[in-house]
Amino acid sequence: MRVAYQGEPGAFSEGAVLALFPDAEAQPCRTVRLVFSRVTSGEADMGVVPLENSQAGSVNETYDLLWHSTLVRMVGEVVVPVDHALLGLPGARLEEIKRVYSHPQALAQAEEFLSSLGVEVVPVHDTAGAARMVAEAGEPDQAAVASVRAGSLQGLAVLAERIQTYPDNFTKFAVIGDVDPGLGRPNKTSLVFAVHDRPGSLVGALQAFADRGINLTKLESRPRRGAPFEYLFYVDLQAAGDDTDVAGALEEVREHTSMLKVLGTYPAWRERDE
Repeated sequence: MRVAYQGEPGAFSEGAVLALFPDAEAQPCRTVRLVFSRVTSGEADMGVVPLENSQAGSVNETYDLLWHSTLVRMVGEVVVPVDHALLGLPGARLEEIKRVYSHPQALAQAEEFLSSLGVEVVPVHDTAGAARMVAEAGEPDQAAVASVRAGSLQGLAVLAERIQTYPDNFTKFAVIGDVDPGLGRPNKTSLVFAVHDRPGSLVGALQAFADRGINLTKLESRPRRGAPFEYLFYVDLQAAGDDTDVAGALEEVREHTSMLKVLGTYPAWRERDE
């Protein structure tokens, strides 16, 4: 199986691929959009993309691509513990670091530690890519925030470990594709909708799930591009899409929405792993 992921070898995304598909041919991609493109074109059988971090929140680009895609959907998820390290050249000293590179999400997750150093932070496309950049530059005052494994692959030294602000740091990755990868029985559904501009529309949409005892584990609003001051609502349900109660709820939700799309129905990682 060919599985595309955003990042370079040593990235947390690659770890997510290996956690689900240990025998897969992992295909590194520079961007999340390229992962979607490879799955859509058939160059990859599946894709693994970052969806949400327990500290920094949702990855908006992934949700936007899921909303607009007509050929792929969410078919699985995996939650990966994320421990960030500050990596520098062998012999580099922590107090001499002036510039730190990493993915914007990683920089946000380690903001408190980096602020205490008083360094310049520079966002780049990937944590493992940041480690490679530091290794190639060969400047002792530059460092990267990435995994210890990424540092090992690039011959970098660990200047500090577990530098994220909150020790319990996890990233949820979505598996995208157009076929069932055989990860288990679906018991979770993700969707997006926009409600009509009239009183009670949002309450009515959510009440449809409450009346049927369907638990919502995520409800997040985001601006709707191209429609100023209108919003999309992203929702996760603890139920499979083919459940009769879910089907009934979605029919009722459509009465209160101007747009509704199921992003995928799939096995929840934690529930499947217990």
